[in-house]
Amino acid sequence: MSKQQPDHGDAELALKVYDLRREAVMRASRDTIIGKFLPKSFDELIAITKPDHPMNAAWRQVSTYWEMVYAMVKHGVVHPEYFLESNGEGLLVFARVEEHLADYRKATSPFAFLNAEWVAKNTERGKQLVPLFQKRFRAQIGKS
Repeated sequence: MSKQQPDHGDAELALKVYDLRREAVMRASRDTIIGKFLPKSFDELIAITKPDHPMNAAWRQVSTYWEMVYAMVKHGVVHPEYFLESNGEGLLVFARVEEHLADYRKATSPFAFLNAEWVAKNTERGKQLVPLFQKRFRAQIGKS
């Protein structure tokens, strides 16, 4: 059940989530995943889940962070549309894996990206952002 109107609690939570994104290790992890992780295939996607992959720690930190954040949206802790006005970055990560999501879940966990998927499909902002991010991602990797 979603909140009908944002309130001061939603604002405080959005600010806290933003503040946590600024922590040094989290910022470095976000820079790595957003700036350097551009999987062109399922094999490139699944490779990052291996402990010896140089981006594995960043991947785990960023992907689980956004799953935790989007759980708050999915479970009605925070007003979805208000919250996503400033917290769409996790959908950027989701847009990079969605094409391979079924195989990724088979290989890793059936629960992988469930909250991001919910946000992508059940909020107006998510429905707008994911196609936009997918288009940008395809252009980055030279795929039409």
